[in-house]
Amino acid sequence: MAFTPFDLSGKVALVTGGNGGIGLGMAEGLAAAGANVAIWGMKPEKNAEAEARLKAHGIEVLVQQVDVADEAAVVAGVAGVLERFGRLDFCAANAGIGGGAPFTDQTTEGWRRVMTVNLDAVFWTFREALKHMVARSEAGDRGGSLLVTSSTSAIHGAPRNQAYASSKAAVQAMVRGLAVEYAKYGIRANAVLPGWIATDMTKPLQAWDTFNEKAIGRVPMRRWGEGEDFAGVAVYLASDASRFHTGDSLVIDGGYTIF
Repeated sequence: MAFTPFDLSGKVALVTGGNGGIGLGMAEGLAAAGANVAIWGMKPEKNAEAEARLKAHGIEVLVQQVDVADEAAVVAGVAGVLERFGRLDFCAANAGIGGGAPFTDQTTEGWRRVMTVNLDAVFWTFREALKHMVARSEAGDRGGSLLVTSSTSAIHGAPRNQAYASSKAAVQAMVRGLAVEYAKYGIRANAVLPGWIATDMTKPLQAWDTFNEKAIGRVPMRRWGEGEDFAGVAVYLASDASRFHTGDSLVIDGGYTIF
């Protein structure tokens, strides 16, 4: 029999923040591997563009306009995925925001906004996905995979960016706990830590010559990361190839962290 561990045919994947950047890179990889894909995004134009790109892979696509800062919207969003596809095998909590400011100027409102989107929303998304995955596993259809987008900010010193870094460190702790608690159901949980990636969030930095010289110039790969650089890791973690891989944090940064 052929060894095809990366074949995702028959699986369903959800990617929050899946209409651009890292999320769309993940979603395209999953679609190319045969998974049916649901994505969440707030901007209608970006949603439509992403939908067209994903449908080109010949799979079923569900696009939902979900505000992940709204618990009820997250609950309804996961329910909508299950209503459409009947199952959920891989859930990537990728949606996130920045929120940089000098620490002494950081407002409580700003801090809590970052925590709501980057931490609370992950809790809500994974909680709802796990309810389904556990019930499915108890019915004899074991397995499931959770992936959160953390950041190398979680392991670096992040001046003027402590709210973001704190939220990204917190989700790593969350997935380690989930990995241990839900392993008995065959459900895995991991984090990916992107380095400097060319996304909407980093656009101001991309045009800053000094930053490109001092920071990107230190990346051993000598370039910004791109959304498509996350296609492979998403497919791997959604697939049977990673069935014994859980509780981990995978750094995807072109070697920046180790240099």
